[in-house]
Amino acid sequence: MAEPIPAPVEAAPPVEIAPEPVPIPSGVEGTPLVPSEVEGTPLVPSEVEGPAPSPGAEVRPEAQPYWNSYKAGIALGLVLLAAFVFTGRGLGASGAVTRMAAYSIQKVEASLHGGTAAEGDTIAKKNTYTGQYLKGPADPLDDFLVYMFVGVVVGGFISGVLARRASFEVSHGPHSNVSRRLMFAALGGVVSAYGARLARGCTSGQALTGGATLALGSWVFMLAVFAGGYAIAYFVRKEWI
Repeated sequence: MAEPIPAPVEAAPPVEIAPEPVPIPSGVEGTPLVPSEVEGTPLVPSEVEGPAPSPGAEVRPEAQPYWNSYKAGIALGLVLLAAFVFTGRGLGASGAVTRMAAYSIQKVEASLHGGTAAEGDTIAKKNTYTGQYLKGPADPLDDFLVYMFVGVVVGGFISGVLARRASFEVSHGPHSNVSRRLMFAALGGVVSAYGARLARGCTSGQALTGGATLALGSWVFMLAVFAGGYAIAYFVRKEWI
């Protein structure tokens, strides 16, 4: 007698198991990370590229790098040489400021005591130092150094605009603020201006012009400027670091 053939057993249908959701790591301040547009690159924060500029908004171009210091030094030397050749004088800055200060003091005091007729009896005119710039009928501002000073200011501004660096800002260190920075800048300006007049020249008139002619006093001045700068830097370094 033949054995009965067992009925085929139907296989159970496969059970689909839903994958567990993978938590998306947070980016900066809770911003979810999104995949990069290029496949295969790791996840990056969505705000790395920054917000897209609004339509019509002005995008400020990137500022150009500064000149190489060695090339700038050579160019400055050529400017000094040209000043000697074409004007017979060197460069200077504090001399121009002194002339403008003497002229301003005389005009302001004269305006308070009768106008132009009182210019000969002003403190600036009687003072031994400022009076040397107010002798005779010649205009004290009609001088090569004054024109050069104005040209330096105007040329520096044009250079900043062309290099995309012109802006209104006050730079200061992380441990300082705007008012403190302006206070130290004013104090340093007064001290350096007073020292320049005592030395009868600044870093332009003494160091550059006098140094180019191998004047002993100019070289002593230049060494003293560097020594003083390094000495005081220790006490004010925390303003910038």
